[in-house]
Amino acid sequence: MHNTINEELLLFTNEHLLAQAAEVPIQLGYHKLHFYIDDSGILSKVKTNRVGEFYYSPSGGTLRDHRMNIVLYSAKFDLYKGYGKEQD
Repeated sequence: MHNTINEELLLFTNEHLLAQAAEVPIQLGYHKLHFYIDDSGILSKVKTNRVGEFYYSPSGGTLRDHRMNIVLYSAKFDLYKGYGKEQD
């Protein structure tokens, strides 16, 4: 997936998380996303030589790493509570 995505979207920001999620279908409750990571596997806001795989759950506002550890939680990413909630 990350081979075809705009490289800018691999830089971790709130907006890039939502942009990738909008393009990737949900499977088993998660969107599979890709972001640059540092040598420790931590999300990076700058370009690195490593890309990690993450799983975003829109019904909970969590982003998990490839081992399913929560690396980010925010109500604003919860489809039913924050950013992702569609306005009427």
